[in-house]
Amino acid sequence: MSSENPKDEVYDVNSLTSLEKLEPVRIRPGMYIGSTGSRGLHHCIWEILDNSIDEISNGFGNKASVILNEDGSVSVTDNGRGIPTEIHPIKKINGVEMVFTQLHTGGKFNNRVYKTSGGLHGVGAAVVNALSKWMEVEIKRNGHIYAQRFEYAYDKFLKKDMPGTPVTSLEVIGDTDGTGTKVTFMPDEKVFSTVDFNLDTIEERLRELAFQNKGITLKLVCKWPGSEMEKEYHSERGLLDFIEYLNESRTPLNKDPILFEGEKKIGELNMKGEVCVQFTDSTSYHIASYVNNIPTTESGTHESGFKAGMTRAFKEWSKKLNLAKEKDKEFEGDDLREGMTAIVKIKISNPIFEGQTKTKLGNTEAYTMMNDLSYTKFCEWIEDNRDMASIIINNALNAASRREKIKKINEAEKKKVGRGTAPLAGKIAVCTLKDSSKCEFIVVEGDSAGGSAKQARDRRFQSIMPSKGKIMNTEKQKLENVLGSEELKIFNTAIGTGILKNYAEKDLKYGKIIILSDADVDGYHIRALWMTYIYRYMRQLILNGHLYIALPPLYKVYKQRRGKDVTKYAYSDGQLSKAKKEVGAGALVQRYKGLGEMNPDQLWETTLNPETRTLQQITIEDAVKAEKMISLLMGDVVAPRKNYMYKYAEF
Repeated sequence: MSSENPKDEVYDVNSLTSLEKLEPVRIRPGMYIGSTGSRGLHHCIWEILDNSIDEISNGFGNKASVILNEDGSVSVTDNGRGIPTEIHPIKKINGVEMVFTQLHTGGKFNNRVYKTSGGLHGVGAAVVNALSKWMEVEIKRNGHIYAQRFEYAYDKFLKKDMPGTPVTSLEVIGDTDGTGTKVTFMPDEKVFSTVDFNLDTIEERLRELAFQNKGITLKLVCKWPGSEMEKEYHSERGLLDFIEYLNESRTPLNKDPILFEGEKKIGELNMKGEVCVQFTDSTSYHIASYVNNIPTTESGTHESGFKAGMTRAFKEWSKKLNLAKEKDKEFEGDDLREGMTAIVKIKISNPIFEGQTKTKLGNTEAYTMMNDLSYTKFCEWIEDNRDMASIIINNALNAASRREKIKKINEAEKKKVGRGTAPLAGKIAVCTLKDSSKCEFIVVEGDSAGGSAKQARDRRFQSIMPSKGKIMNTEKQKLENVLGSEELKIFNTAIGTGILKNYAEKDLKYGKIIILSDADVDGYHIRALWMTYIYRYMRQLILNGHLYIALPPLYKVYKQRRGKDVTKYAYSDGQLSKAKKEVGAGALVQRYKGLGEMNPDQLWETTLNPETRTLQQITIEDAVKAEKMISLLMGDVVAPRKNYMYKYAEF
């Protein structure tokens, strides 16, 4: 019998466990794809698609497709060389079986076959196989079409069920003149919390890849009943088309974007960098960075090198152009980048990523290369475009002045908190718990609902801030106006972190920031306004997983049965019929028009109680898409927003 106390257990060789073949992936999927939610689900497509793009990037093939099949599976096809099908001399199994059943197998560990690649650990294809119910692979190569199927099935050698088990041998099923690979996989609902793919997410990724690889053709085909579609993505101008797409809802300052590229070899590393920059009238900046076509959402050395080289060039020229006076406060990199949209991509023969999901580059050589390239090219551009460069430098100096104002305001607000004179009294019902990680700050729409929430909350860990209607649209406002907003001052003081560059995670007073608004159009608008403010001024709250949306119910379904009240809540029209069935014949339905209609007990049970409420965590799965949507929906340019609204009017 095993003891419940680990100290009582004997630690010897019998305590050691060895996982076989693809079992480690199945046991710890988060180590390989980041999560088992929607993000990890889509990461499976990216792993297979990246292999196709690697073929194309290295000059083999020019087309790839993602096909969403009617049964919920996904197929990825390309016209590359096709996976080798021959028997490996040492492993004694065919190349397809090696790639899809053995970790750390591939042709990318040296630079003989692939000069650059996104896949470099040799685990992507095998990981997707391990996390699928089944997978089918078709190879066009050597004049034949080969096929093999894998399943979560009984392994006769290991005598147990195993992920990614070959259930057929590699068979010739036809002849062909072409080459290429087709991989079809069915994600396993036992692994993922959702197996519903998002069309917009896939479309955005294919569009990005087409922009980065000009001249290639990517296709998205959806065969879902009622959602059938087929769309191609192709770009002849590459990053110029990309930056035009990103700035669709902004007004550019330099009509012609700054575009440059360069190559360098440091040691054994071959690197090629490409940059496209355009300044706009926005008060924020956005950098989309990539390594070997893979988005590096956590930046890395290539992005840091670009920033350093750009700042160095503009600082030198600010003195040459007599724009930086001695009495002026010198601008910093963030000041210079205000209003900038940039695309920074690098192809590197042996990238060092942090983790299998490849969101941050670590090569120091990439910093050196991009720093030197950016400095040289920006200096050349400034010399040829002195008038526009002067506008950009003056904007940076003005931004530096505003930054100093923000710093003083933040320091003044912190002093107010210390003296107890900050504008919180009567506005916020503060919780009593000292452990900030367990505390929640809940912004509630309206005084009426705020009053109910104050009564309903758990005073130990829940603070309530009633929001007076709609805050300003901070996407359209000057920084001075945002800083002057009384309601945003209250919010900032309560959260404690500061904003923009002054943001300090260590000063955060709450583990969860929750926005609670009515389930109607006005409520959604209020939610969007708060999320826009947080995305622009306190983005780390989202990146570090602190921002949530509380989902209040739309309906109360109830009746009295055998002297007892039976109540169910429905959070959507789709849940209403299910709630009616659960309550039974004679069920009564109350449609909530707003949070103010709920008494404190109902508000606690449905929306505030951690045991029964529904919270949606806000994440930035695709930084490019998030940036685009915020500027499109909340920015000054009307035409793109109108087009979007017409397209999704029914939604």
